[in-house]
Formats: sequence, C-alpha cells, structure tokens
Amino acid sequence: MELQIKKLDKEVELPEYQHDYDAAFDLRSAVDKTIKAGEKQIVKTGLSMAIPRGYAGLIWDRSGLAAKHSLHVLAGVIDSGYRGEVGVVIKNLGEEDFTVEKNMRVAQMLVQPIATPKLVEVDELSETTRNTGGFGSTGLR
Repeated sequence: MELQIKKLDKEVELPEYQHDYDAAFDLRSAVDKTIKAGEKQIVKTGLSMAIPRGYAGLIWDRSGLAAKHSLHVLAGVIDSGYRGEVGVVIKNLGEEDFTVEKNMRVAQMLVQPIATPKLVEVDELSETTRNTGGFGSTGLR
C-alpha cells in the first residue's frame, strides 16, 4: 500500500516512521503558536493526503507530549475521501502554556483498515452476559 502526501507548505518536513516496526508516523506542525493552559487549538500540518479507500487515518497523541506536557489530541479521524489540509486539534490539559514550533512533531497518525457495515434498524438486539452494564460495571480489580 502507498500513502500519497502533498506538501502544501514546502518548508514542512514529510512525515516519517521514527523506528522500524512503528505503527504510526509523526505529524509535524506547519506553524508557530502557543496553546495556553486549558485552551484548544487547531495546528495545521501543511500536508494533504490521499488515504486509500477502505482505510482511515487516525490521529493520536504523542506519548511524550501527553505525559510531560498534558497535551491531548481530539477529533482524530481522517476519512479516505478527504483531500484538504490535515489539522491536529490539540487541547492543553496542563497548567502551563505550551509553545508549538514549526516542524515540531505534534501528533502521530495510524493508517488502519476500516469496516463499513450496512446499518440496519432492528426492534431488538441479542442479549449478552454483559448486556447493559456500562461505565464501571466491571469494577477496578
């Protein structure tokens, strides 16, 4: 499989896998900006992509930014039909402002096969041992 990437900003470095066997590649910022504590910003990547049909690009946190700076990625699904600039929605959950610099690795994208089942309305669903047990129903231990 091939993922076609178009640079919209010629100064932005192309994404790359940092290590052999990495599941995701890093996305870099095309801008300098500060994300204030508690604030959410869209960080543009300067890239557009042609994700193959049957796949989706899932944008995830970079573990170091999450652990050290409390940065969390939101709204991270890129559909195969989208050809616009990829943006990364970042929420600063920390207590200090964070400055993003151009070409800083700010998120990672996992390209994954997807299923698109036929959506069917029914009157009843089959029962399971879990059934309607939801949030916290299995406890902590």
